[in-house]
Amino acid sequence: MSTITAKAAEGSNTKAIVPVSMTRYDADFQGFADELGASFARYGFAVVSDHGLDQAVIDAAIADAKTFFALDEETKRQYHQAGTGGARGLTPFGIETAKGASVRDLKEFWHTGRELPEGHEYKKFMRDNVWPSEVPTFQKNVYGMFSALDELGRRVLKAIARYLKLDDDYFEDKVQLGNSILRLLHYPPLPADAEGVRAGAHEDINVITLLLGAEEAGLQLKDSDGEWLDIAPPPGALVINIGDMLQRLVNHVLPSTTHRVVNPAPERRGFARYSTPFFLHFNPDFPIETLPSTITEENPDRYAGKTILAEDFLTERLREIKLI
Repeated sequence: MSTITAKAAEGSNTKAIVPVSMTRYDADFQGFADELGASFARYGFAVVSDHGLDQAVIDAAIADAKTFFALDEETKRQYHQAGTGGARGLTPFGIETAKGASVRDLKEFWHTGRELPEGHEYKKFMRDNVWPSEVPTFQKNVYGMFSALDELGRRVLKAIARYLKLDDDYFEDKVQLGNSILRLLHYPPLPADAEGVRAGAHEDINVITLLLGAEEAGLQLKDSDGEWLDIAPPPGALVINIGDMLQRLVNHVLPSTTHRVVNPAPERRGFARYSTPFFLHFNPDFPIETLPSTITEENPDRYAGKTILAEDFLTERLREIKLI
């Protein structure tokens, strides 16, 4: 079986995250779930190969993202909706800040969310999408990618439910209209004296994040021993990590691991980096309350009496990272 290497940023130690193939999903679901869950329990991350996403859909969305980010700043800024937490449209360069950090991240990004029918009760939580008229195919291609990742994320959650010994469909009615986000990320080329990093050390807010491999290196996770490990998935693989909402629900049985995107080596500073994380969320009114099955004598309830709605948790965290 092939592996990817998660290599320490300093020193010679190496650790490997073994990719889990989606081809096993139908052939050996229990084995797939066990292997995937074990990776999450160990690292908070997993690598999924043979994910089955249509490469043409991915390529079209990324091409449109690159076209948009290449527009002049004044044109792009038309799609920034100040005071909305970056929920939709553009969040310009140098706004988002990792929780607890004093220096802003060196990135800009575009958010696309779920399309809801007129009059839906969740419209009070989810804004309408905006679409750049300068890129005619943007809506079709980017929402196509949103839909594909949304469906794949729900399949992955079935495997997580199996690993946790829950009903396979446990998550289905809790995420089917989740406040999920597809983020199109652009890290511009950096000058040698750039202050800050592309993405400061942070944990994700949501349930799980699905990340397609970036063309440029930089993603690192912080292992349980405090070591920073480089994550470089092979072509065609997907990186998936646990977010804080799921960590809280399962009483840290699956950890939400600190990760970051470091600045490139000097010879790569002139190259932009693009990536497309999909942040899968619970339905806004889902109460996040510790699952009884995850509470044991060795792992007592860390959130006793602290049930919180997913929307309230999200709002709290968006304030912490200076998006609202």
